[in-house]
Amino acid sequence: MARKTENPGPSVSAQEALEFHASGRPGKLEISPTKPMATQRDLSLAYSPGVAVPVKAIAEDPSRAFDYTTRGNMVAVITNGTAILGLGNLGALAAKPVMEGKAALFKRFADIDAIDLEVDTENVDEFINCVRYLGPSFGGINLEDIRAPDCFIIEQRLRELMDIPVFHDDQHGTAIIATAGLINALHLTGRDMKTAKLVCNGAGSAGIACIELIKSMGFSPEKIILCDTKGVVWQGREEGMNQWKSAHAVKTDARTLADALDGADIIFGLSAKGALTPAMIQSMAKNPIIFAMANPDPEITPEEVAEIRTDAIMATGRSDYPNQVNNVLGFPYIFRGALDVRATTINDAMKVAAAQALADLARQDVPDDVAAAYQGMRPKFGPNYIIPVPFDPRLISAIPVAVARAAMDSGVARRPILDLDKYAQELSARRDPIASTLQRIYDRVRRQPKRVVFAEGEEEQVMRAAVSYANQRLGTAILVGREDRIKETASHAGVELDRPGIEIINARLSRRNAIYADYLYERMQRKGFLFRDCQRLINNDRNHFAACMLALGDADAVVTGVTRNYSTALDDVRRVIEAKPGHRVIGVSIALCRGRTVIVADTAVHDMPNSEQIADIAEEAAGFARRMGYEPRVAMLAYSTFGHPAGERSARVQEAVQILDKRRVDFEYDGEMAADVALNAKAMQQYPFCRLSGPANVLIMPAFHSASISTKMLQELGGSMVIGPLLVGLNKPVQIVSLNAKDSDIVNMAAIAAYSAGA
Repeated sequence: MARKTENPGPSVSAQEALEFHASGRPGKLEISPTKPMATQRDLSLAYSPGVAVPVKAIAEDPSRAFDYTTRGNMVAVITNGTAILGLGNLGALAAKPVMEGKAALFKRFADIDAIDLEVDTENVDEFINCVRYLGPSFGGINLEDIRAPDCFIIEQRLRELMDIPVFHDDQHGTAIIATAGLINALHLTGRDMKTAKLVCNGAGSAGIACIELIKSMGFSPEKIILCDTKGVVWQGREEGMNQWKSAHAVKTDARTLADALDGADIIFGLSAKGALTPAMIQSMAKNPIIFAMANPDPEITPEEVAEIRTDAIMATGRSDYPNQVNNVLGFPYIFRGALDVRATTINDAMKVAAAQALADLARQDVPDDVAAAYQGMRPKFGPNYIIPVPFDPRLISAIPVAVARAAMDSGVARRPILDLDKYAQELSARRDPIASTLQRIYDRVRRQPKRVVFAEGEEEQVMRAAVSYANQRLGTAILVGREDRIKETASHAGVELDRPGIEIINARLSRRNAIYADYLYERMQRKGFLFRDCQRLINNDRNHFAACMLALGDADAVVTGVTRNYSTALDDVRRVIEAKPGHRVIGVSIALCRGRTVIVADTAVHDMPNSEQIADIAEEAAGFARRMGYEPRVAMLAYSTFGHPAGERSARVQEAVQILDKRRVDFEYDGEMAADVALNAKAMQQYPFCRLSGPANVLIMPAFHSASISTKMLQELGGSMVIGPLLVGLNKPVQIVSLNAKDSDIVNMAAIAAYSAGA
């Protein structure tokens, strides 16, 4: 039975996937110390002799392990590889990439540290005995990819033996998200849990868990029919039965899935592609609720249902359809809440609370930073929006709070949280803003795909980026270059370009060549260029050709920069594309370090800006921040803070602040100030007159060199993720990557350019 719903997402090539996992440091995880290790004293505190003090404290009171070690924020993701994704029993070692990915999702969505453990045994007792003794190391156990019925036995025994949460996500994660959607679907169709008739096709771990959860919420057992590959699970059936199926057998004359679905209100599909036919769906009751959750392909597609029913509410496990039943909506946040109250288990009350919180969230107005992904089509509670989307920033504050409250109310919390409102605020600060922003960008571009020109089409990493762009359903990737050279390079590199969404254009052979040359000459004839100069640039320079494609409407966006330095590529582009009226072209970089995001400008264009230019840069950067979903708090940086020490360059920044005062801009700003004052709330408190309400999230540098140096140092020494420089202020969307950029960087830039095309 297929049941993985974390993120089926767009297709990727095998080579692309292998290179992703092998590039840089192999795998997806690393361990970094959280305390300084720079001096002998640091080492003495971290290890011997200082470490003896917490050792003794924990020996006296075991609960102190949560205070002095990582236990309170550490989850083990454990498998034996007997049911990997939809691939079956491939063994413990083959499951490691999946478990690493699960651990990465814990960190990304809920700031939980997780480590993967692959246990090389298919013997249930051996597996249990291995895991049960790991309790002191972790705050929770996430079981994964274990076949049924072994998973039922393993989870139940471990829950009995361990005093920390043990949660098999393949069962309960799917059940919680599906139940949340069902709550809302019942509400929209005016049905009652006690009278609605539900059929569940699929009697594996997820199917059984779904039935058990909805029964615990009040669904009538006699109204639920379970089906497997042999038909209806009815009382008295002997073939293919086990104790878990038998617990849900009902008295019925129905023997086939088709029989069961006749007149049914709801179908939960947790089986395989094609298991549901149009005739079955046609036989269901009015306003049927259809959850076709098999992955990667649902039991029946929304398109097939739409041909025969206009009254259906439908959900799938796919990200390219509305109402995605995605486990990532559940497990990170459920564990977050459980860990934070030091719960001894994850019980039914906590699962129900998570499902209800998800259902409630879908009924609330969608915030701007989620609505931005829909480009004006703000999702609203209804048949096509009964489950929140995975990048909704409210998930981190809504679900853990509900889980924590349920744990406290049901008596399994060892450390109650007294102020849940304050807890919700703390949770909001833990989410990963950059990843959420990128997810919103990708989602919106998929909804409105764009034609993006990859100007340096003969470079291998550019080809790979183009293939990834097309595979992710972001639109059409146009490679500019000689077709024979591109195909030869692609063949040697194992890149498959013969696929939908990839186009190759040779500038010399293009039918638009003469039109582009005329356009460029019209722009450049009073700047010392002859017509033959412009013709030569169109024929031989891919940046000029690509920019003309964009300027004349033959493409939506351009990405370049792999083979030329930034300033050269920018000069090429600006011969063709000018600034937006009333705007200044600048470069901004987005830096993320330990979950904190700052936007830095100008990181690309102005070498030594004057006060007027610094003010313009601040306005452009603040506008960019708002488009990315942040409310800007702009700090105008210098080596001095509010006049001390004095200097000419600091005076420019002071003048820029005065210029913004006269313009009466609608965002927070102040300066001049040093970087530590701008970013540190305590340091900022020394200046009670400072206008910023909190640490800055937009930093305006006094010069290009300081901006470039600081972002590169953050990246190399601080371990920050830096995206950019991103071009802001041009009349058409162009992004320039750094020399020799990786294919993943190029794809991100292409997506950002495509996003801007729809802004």
